[in-house]
Amino acid sequence: MADVPVALPRVCIIGAGSSGIVAAKIFHERGIPFDCFEKSDTVGGNWVFKNKNGLSSAYRSLHINTSKTKMAYSDFPMPRDYPDYPHHAQIAKYFSDYVDHFGIRDLITFNTGVAHAVLDEDRTWHITLENGERREYDALVVANGHHWDARWPEPPIPGKFDGHELHSHDYIDPFEPFTMRGRRIVIVGMGNSALDIACELGRKDMCEAVYLSTRRGYWVMPRYFGGRVLDFPLPHPAKDPPPWQLMMPRWMVMRAMQALINFTLGRPQDFGLPRPDHPFGGSHPAISQDLYNRIGSGDVIPKPAIDHFEGKKVVFKDDSSVEADVVIYCTGYRISFPFFDRAFFSATDNDIALWRRILDPNIRNLFFVGLLQPLCAVMPLAEQQAKLIAAYLKGKYALPGFADMEAERLREHEAEKAHFVKSPRHTIEVDCIHYTYDLRRELKRGMSRAAFIGRPLPVPARAPSTLHPMAAE
Repeated sequence: MADVPVALPRVCIIGAGSSGIVAAKIFHERGIPFDCFEKSDTVGGNWVFKNKNGLSSAYRSLHINTSKTKMAYSDFPMPRDYPDYPHHAQIAKYFSDYVDHFGIRDLITFNTGVAHAVLDEDRTWHITLENGERREYDALVVANGHHWDARWPEPPIPGKFDGHELHSHDYIDPFEPFTMRGRRIVIVGMGNSALDIACELGRKDMCEAVYLSTRRGYWVMPRYFGGRVLDFPLPHPAKDPPPWQLMMPRWMVMRAMQALINFTLGRPQDFGLPRPDHPFGGSHPAISQDLYNRIGSGDVIPKPAIDHFEGKKVVFKDDSSVEADVVIYCTGYRISFPFFDRAFFSATDNDIALWRRILDPNIRNLFFVGLLQPLCAVMPLAEQQAKLIAAYLKGKYALPGFADMEAERLREHEAEKAHFVKSPRHTIEVDCIHYTYDLRRELKRGMSRAAFIGRPLPVPARAPSTLHPMAAE
């Protein structure tokens, strides 16, 4: 029997980056009415170089650090002629092709940001756009990303630096926003951006000297092992892993990886970097095929954390010092929601505990897509999240009880935080394989719950809407 037309809840999606577009695509397929607002004039968010919205952190030489096959959405593979690790321009084109392939470009409102989002007493969302227009919605999906609000050292480094200071968010290339040729550079951080920039600038024909300053040791992984991409043993997150991968304890997998990396690539301390104070897997690994070569060639010089500045002198924690012209802070990003009142919802110190990394059990018509930091690409994980949200909005999936959700939310959040180094960088980490596998199992359980209670719509359609046929899942 065909589904009877029904007024489904109307949804506002904030952002048309890689997470927003997959939510829009899935909602469109399921017949869920929505408006998607994007500040820029195109899709792709962070992967659009020099994005008109000013929020992209892409630098000119940026490539992905997960392979193209594991980054792609489940039903839209990347072109075969793409390299293993595509350039940002290719990724941006992939996202653009995705929205055109599934016919959702015209469903996105471009050049329109959301200025304010307020939830009233009857659980209706009042959305104020940056152009002053106001609209009402039954549910809100936040897909505004978390790599755009630059986080500088906190507290600030003592003293005054008389050279140039910039965050990696504003780094474009060795000549923009200003030339770095012939200059002495200190790079602060040990994430992927820090290593990419250090290796790019660390050539004697480019800069006089490049120093890599880090306060703790991190494990460094290459992009290739034995001629194969780094993530070749892992299944695509949309597919169930083999039983042995689910049953093997995380610590055992991490210990094996640590031994393999030490044998094939070497230990960080062998190259003058700090010895990691945690086992492999206890932090988000830094990925670089070239760092140790640059260090071994004298192009990049490891240094400890900065203690203070004295004019152009940078003094480090070991009392050594160098004269520098530029300091580049690769110190990560804040998780922020400029459209929410802070008293309503915020992420102090980047710490945010959501059930399944999707919602707060107290606000069941507010959903977050892509607000996680996986050891893989975000895109397939956002796809799985959007599928669960869509099933919920149509009444085909029912959430667990409030007490169960609260207990699970806190247990999972604390377990992940305990596994990783305590820092703002690791508050939303997830394990890709287990996360998506558990999400699919939860979707099946919730569909059984919904069938048992008669599949009611969990979010009444109060906002102005039209009738939409309930498309098949």
